Amino acid sequence: MSKRGRFEGWYYKHQTSESGSSLAVIPGRVADHAFVLVNTDGASYKIEYPISEYHKSDMLRVGNNIFSQSGISLNIQRSKLNLMGEIKYGSLAPIRYDIMGPFKFFPMECRHGITSMQHSLCGSVIINGITHNFTNGLGYIESDSGRSFPGGYTWVHCNDFRRNCSIMVSVAKIPFYGLKFWGCICVVWLDGREYRLATYKGVKILQCNSNVIELKQGKYKLTVEIDSHIGQQLAAPKLGKMSNIIRETLSCSAKFKFEKGSEVLFEEESKRTSAEYEMSEEKFCKR
Repeated sequence: MSKRGRFEGWYYKHQTSESGSSLAVIPGRVADHAFVLVNTDGASYKIEYPISEYHKSDMLRVGNNIFSQSGISLNIQRSKLNLMGEIKYGSLAPIRYDIMGPFKFFPMECRHGITSMQHSLCGSVIINGITHNFTNGLGYIESDSGRSFPGGYTWVHCNDFRRNCSIMVSVAKIPFYGLKFWGCICVVWLDGREYRLATYKGVKILQCNSNVIELKQGKYKLTVEIDSHIGQQLAAPKLGKMSNIIRETLSCSAKFKFEKGSEVLFEEESKRTSAEYEMSEEKFCKR
């Protein structure tokens, strides 16, 4: 697929060690421009750059902003957003293999990637004159590329737990060689061990709506109960252009329960769950 109809973007999420600041920074490009999206608990921004200011090698540079697996450096001076600072990352927690599984070998409307389920943070940023210290906080990194975000999907991520745990789950309507099906990718990263629930591993989507996601795969079952959330507006790709609008909340309440048969492997509630819900209730059908 040529870059003319493509997008690519990376999602760098940061949360402080205690209830407080959350920051997601999303650098990327579409056919006609580069961008940095910034999302906080109270506002969102889209900063555009010429394609000539987009450089990708072992690190990504967009304008005066640098993104890598060791951290980010931000320098944005615009009328509505003054953002400066550096956040360094500790050791990343990658998943064992591509989250797309065998679908990585096929052309897909949207291809997802996970770089780190969890890593420590050190540093701070100043957003419109207010300092946000992320030292001792936690981060998460994922990516997307392709032509468009799915026409209907939900996405949840949280690593703000008492136990050493990070959970990402997404359910989406996937176009595939003229057909459409509901697909799922999910990782429960618990005490350094990875549990993966996915369409290509036989997961069943028992429920999926704006408040509940329920998955079952063999003996494993994951239930996520999400409080109502509105979130901030973010630009999103459609047919290789940033012409769509989605909503993302960085911090909402959710309950997570992960079971193996009659054994509860993990059960906690977090008030700092990140979530997107972009589909009509009537669109989803149980598998």
